[in-house]
This record gives sequence, C-alpha cells and structure tokens, in this order.
Amino acid sequence: MKMEKVGFVGVGLMGHGMAKNLLNAGYSLAVIAHRNRDPIEDLVKRGATEVQTLAELAVASSVIHICAPGSPQVEAIVEGLLPSLANGTIIIDCSTSDPTSTAALARKIENAGGHMADAPLGGTPVQAEAGELAAMVGAGDEVFERLEPVLSAWAKSVVHVGPSGAGHKMKLLNNFLSLGYAALYSEALALSNKVGLSTGQFDSVIRGSRMDCGFYQTFMGYAVDGNREAHKFTLTNALKDMRYLEAMADDVGLANPIGNAIKNSFALALSAGGDGPEDYVPHLVDFVARRNGVSKE
Repeated sequence: MKMEKVGFVGVGLMGHGMAKNLLNAGYSLAVIAHRNRDPIEDLVKRGATEVQTLAELAVASSVIHICAPGSPQVEAIVEGLLPSLANGTIIIDCSTSDPTSTAALARKIENAGGHMADAPLGGTPVQAEAGELAAMVGAGDEVFERLEPVLSAWAKSVVHVGPSGAGHKMKLLNNFLSLGYAALYSEALALSNKVGLSTGQFDSVIRGSRMDCGFYQTFMGYAVDGNREAHKFTLTNALKDMRYLEAMADDVGLANPIGNAIKNSFALALSAGGDGPEDYVPHLVDFVARRNGVSKE
C-alpha cells in the first residue's frame, strides 16, 4: 500500500511528538514555518520538509493534521488550505473543536474535493512524545480505513466513534469528565483544608482507593508534589472546552447544571489571573483555595 504524504500544522506541545512519531514510522512529513523555531528545526533535522505557506503544504500532502487551540484557528487554517487542496486529500482536525464548526468545515472540504476527519487527542505531551496518545475519530468508513495506519503512528488507541464530527463530540464529553474532576478535586481540597485536614491527609485516603484514577494522579502531581508541569493543559483552553460543551448541550436541549458549574469554576480562575500560557488545569486548586481564604496545607 502506498504511504500517505503527511502535512502538519501546529507542532507545539502535542503536535511535535505526533509529528516526530510520524517520521519514525517512515512517513514523509511537511511542516509549516512557525515563529517557535525549536520544534520545527528538530523535525527538519529528523527528515521533515519545512514549507512557508498553507498552499505549499496542501500541494505536498495527501493527509493534513491540524493541531490548533480551537475552532477559529482551525477555520482560518482550512481556508488557507482549500484553494490548493488536491482531490481526495484528508484534513484531520486533532484540536478540541466546536462540533458545529466541524460540520460546516466538512461541507466546505467535501465541496473542494477533499475529506474531513476529526481525531481529537486523549493524553499529555509526554504521551505524545512516546506515541501513546488516544484518538477518538469521526470520519466516514473509507476515510477511516485510509487514516488508521497514519493515526497509529502516534496513537496507542484509535477508536472510530462515528462520522465526521463524532470525534469532537466525544472529546467534549471526555473533557467534561476530566475538567469536572479538576473542579471537584480543587473544591474538595479547599474544603479539606478549611476543616483542618491537610492535602497530604486527603491524598493518603483517596490514593489507591476506589476514588483513585489516572487523572487524579496527574492532578495530584501538582497539588501534592508541586510539579507545575504535571498536566500542561491551560485553564484558558479548559474554559473554551466547557463553553463548547455548553453549546453542544444547548443545541440538543439538555439541561446541563453540572457542566455550567464546572465552566464557572474555570471562569472564576481566569478572572483572578489564571489566563496565562503557563496556568495549567491542576493550578485550579490554587485559585479555588485563594478564593476561599485557605492555603493548600
């Protein structure tokens, strides 16, 4: 089987590891110039080709990955790719995007002769570097069949959840759970400290119990151990995702009080200064503690 020619837009915290693993799997890779030179230069040293424009990337690729902060950025990137898109090219949005936007982009891409797939990511930058991400894929059956070997270069788990758009819906549900955990842990720790129980005492009971899970351990990597980079997913992106979830719930007429409470927890953190590029989800614990006049200990 002929190998796909892969293009990549967004070789940042997650994208660099994904792109590196595509090269390791033997795929030709084109990456677009970016002001952050370090990941680009590393990939070029490993065999990638750097192009200067989205048009060049479209011409050089049969499968194009996009890793961007959200739907507005993805929409702008797709608009730049469409005029030069060859028939049959697949554009994969690996971002956490608004499913309504995804549906509109899918129509535009199909009208241009291409195909749209969404393959948002589960995991962390460490897992991206190791090729151990999870991908929840929205695509037609034939498109998925083409994509599965490509996705498997950087993902340990590739699940086809439905047609185009289904991946982004599933990702929002996934983040609803994880960000809900973050808000719940933060408030529980604040209350724990308020009633005289330390973070360490709280953790000694929960860790290893039925309440423990992988996300708990990642979150506590900061709350207990002080590792500021335990989960490098920004509070800003967390709030964005909860707003997308709110819109998805509204679209189908679902009452979503828990989702709104989680969204508000992140909104309060951002309003208190948590909108920086290195303000990550586990740091929510600090904002909730300060708002309630307690320290973590």
